Amino acid sequence: MDNNWTNAPGGSNNSAANNRWAAPAGNDQQPTNNYVPNYGNPSQMINQNYGAPHQHQQPPPQRQQAPPPRSVSNISSASHSSAAAPPATPTTSQKAPTDPIIADRAGDEETEDGRIRNKEAASKIRDAWIYKQIRARQDEFTTYQQGRIFVGTWNVNAKGKDENLSSWLCADWHQYGPPDIVVVGFQEMVDLNAVNVAVENKSQQRSQFWVDRIRSTLNSRENTMGDPMRAYTQLAVKYLVGLLVCVFVKAPHKPRLKYVGTDSVGVGVMGVMGNKGGVSIRLQFYDTTLCFVCTHLAAHRENVAGRNADFANVFSKTSFEIGEEAVSEVIRSGSLNKLSAGTSSVGISEHDISFWFGDLNYRVDESIPTERVLELSKANQLSELIEQDQLNVERAQGRVFQDWEEGQLAFKPTYKYQPGTDLYEERPDKKLRAPAWCDRILWLAQEPGHVSQLNYVRSEINFSDHKPVMSTFLVTIKDVVLSKRMQVYKEVIRLLDTFENNSLPMVSLDRIKLDFGEVRYDQRVTLPIIITNTGKVVAPFRLVPKLEEEALCKPWVTVSPAYGMLIPGEQTEIEVTIAINNATAHALNTSREVLEDSLILRLENGRDYYISVSGKYARSCFGMSVDDLVLYTDPIRAVPLDPILRAEKYDINTKAAMCVPKELWRIIDAIYERGLDERDLFSTPGNPDEVYQIRECLDTGAPFGNFSVHSMTEALQSFLSNLSSPVVPSSLFPTLDIDAQNIQSFARKFLEDMPPIQYNVFIYTVSFFREVLSHRQGNRLSPAKIARICCTCLVSSAQGNGEEGAESLPKRRGNMQQIMLHFLETNSI
Repeated sequence: MDNNWTNAPGGSNNSAANNRWAAPAGNDQQPTNNYVPNYGNPSQMINQNYGAPHQHQQPPPQRQQAPPPRSVSNISSASHSSAAAPPATPTTSQKAPTDPIIADRAGDEETEDGRIRNKEAASKIRDAWIYKQIRARQDEFTTYQQGRIFVGTWNVNAKGKDENLSSWLCADWHQYGPPDIVVVGFQEMVDLNAVNVAVENKSQQRSQFWVDRIRSTLNSRENTMGDPMRAYTQLAVKYLVGLLVCVFVKAPHKPRLKYVGTDSVGVGVMGVMGNKGGVSIRLQFYDTTLCFVCTHLAAHRENVAGRNADFANVFSKTSFEIGEEAVSEVIRSGSLNKLSAGTSSVGISEHDISFWFGDLNYRVDESIPTERVLELSKANQLSELIEQDQLNVERAQGRVFQDWEEGQLAFKPTYKYQPGTDLYEERPDKKLRAPAWCDRILWLAQEPGHVSQLNYVRSEINFSDHKPVMSTFLVTIKDVVLSKRMQVYKEVIRLLDTFENNSLPMVSLDRIKLDFGEVRYDQRVTLPIIITNTGKVVAPFRLVPKLEEEALCKPWVTVSPAYGMLIPGEQTEIEVTIAINNATAHALNTSREVLEDSLILRLENGRDYYISVSGKYARSCFGMSVDDLVLYTDPIRAVPLDPILRAEKYDINTKAAMCVPKELWRIIDAIYERGLDERDLFSTPGNPDEVYQIRECLDTGAPFGNFSVHSMTEALQSFLSNLSSPVVPSSLFPTLDIDAQNIQSFARKFLEDMPPIQYNVFIYTVSFFREVLSHRQGNRLSPAKIARICCTCLVSSAQGNGEEGAESLPKRRGNMQQIMLHFLETNSI
């Protein structure tokens, strides 16, 4: 037995003991017709006609290039129009977009040292890096040998009985020898009528018929000579209505085949039916992943866009569920072209080599008349037709089959023939169709040098209106040496571990406790936190919500910035601000809230830092209700927020100590003393500092200073407007129109329905404004203006119920203003 093994370029030379791929020595410079099989050892069944590289043999034929692109100006516009489907965008039809969200937040877990890790995200990112390193070193653990794959496609037009298939399936065996894998695809194995498309009642029967025909042809006595080691075994079959794809392999190779998967995609009627679409089979042959896609695309000469769209749909929707273990093994062997860790499925492009074949239905461009196409086809003058071939044009323009390869078209168009003859269809009773290369075979390889097309021809079997097409490929097959791969894997992991331990981001915070002290109503207090990157790597950080919460912090806290990134040694400042608005004050006064919160500062791929935020609310009469304010004669600042402490100090069963809040009485009395004749009273804004000090005096019981009357009036309006519940609730709004005849009764009913404390506050406040109006000569106020001020201070901003309420709200508020005007102008309340 010879020990001359064929190694692919870039591969390692292997001893006979370790190699399963045998070939006899020889000095032939090209594949020879004098094929002498060497099948005595199952390991010697691949590439039996090629000698070792050191014998200076001519390398296998290089892959054929697609015809040169044709100028866009020469492309018929009709060839790019279709009402059936929009044109596919090449850049998105073959390459799935990368989702920026690697993993969901729900998968976050906290480790013992306080770091947060998301197992899914960490696994994907880590495996992607490992894959990249292993792929770069795969020559260290992989032997490369050569095998042959036969791919055939045929639209049988729902015909076929007992015709001999050897001239199609075995035509080149005398030249190249039996292939290691035989892949055959059929289209229209049944009539594509409505019944067959809907129920596939004949598809299984016809698919079995063709599979049996292929098996009997491959394993005929003439081919096997009775030796089971030369026989082929069926690996997988997939059919969809009229589509069928089947894979046969030489028996000795079957133990090295695994992770076989199938899929089908219908893109026909309504975009899902199986009259058009694709059937696919994928497998791992030794350690090379292969994918075979048989398709039947949209028909009609003008429907180029429909075919492009069908290709894009089949490409994007085809998926093989092979399991996470299979995906992980492929990654470890360096055979995926994108991140797939953590998934259990792969697509068409995620294989070392993919083959796409079938009745793709691309025609010769309509710029060449049908009669001219017939004339050139019959004369075997193909150059002009090849240049105008729609698939060549679309590929050159990047609209379909981006990055795929096809051999040179050196055979006559395979469609459309008179069934049973070798004549193109020109009978008068039949529709005249332009001949076309509908039946094609293309391939896509991660390493283009690993595929060489030995031939690309057609068969002359003639019972269909299509001619069969076939191609034999010389492919580089990977065979991983597991012990060497494990060694490389351990080295990569060891290197990764070294850097992982030294590459965690680290920062220091100058404080993790923020005590804001006493915080007052309508006051903003800000404290900074200085973050310093003390590690050796970039430190991206962000604030994240607490578990089972959506917001980063409570409503009264704001943080800026909420995220950022620091290079080693860099510092930045985060500002944390507390602001007490009316809603927060009400929540604090009713013990539904406390000024305590925690912030979570997360380092990406690092630990979490917990920052506590606390403060003490300096209680204010602003944001309280009049019902609560009348309970206490002490300044409100002295009333504890804690309900237990408050109960110890005050009898909770005590009735109201005052008729109106003392704060309201104090500020109204102060305005009265300062004079109601001040011009533009309630119109001129007060001094903000004085307004703040007035609020402090009201809360603490301190005497008022020498504040302007305008500051006092602004404080009054603010006090009434910011009560936690308005003096006049929306339920008291009049629902009917107010006029001179009914306003008296409305006003009386309004007062009768008002709760006692609110009634006292309302009467007291309106009486004060009536006194203000008595000085209108000096302050220049009108009843209408005072009525608007009363509505602003005393009346709730009612919300309507539905569309009707929203439409009636302005009208109801207008009625309320008339009532206020009535109270201001009437002789008695």
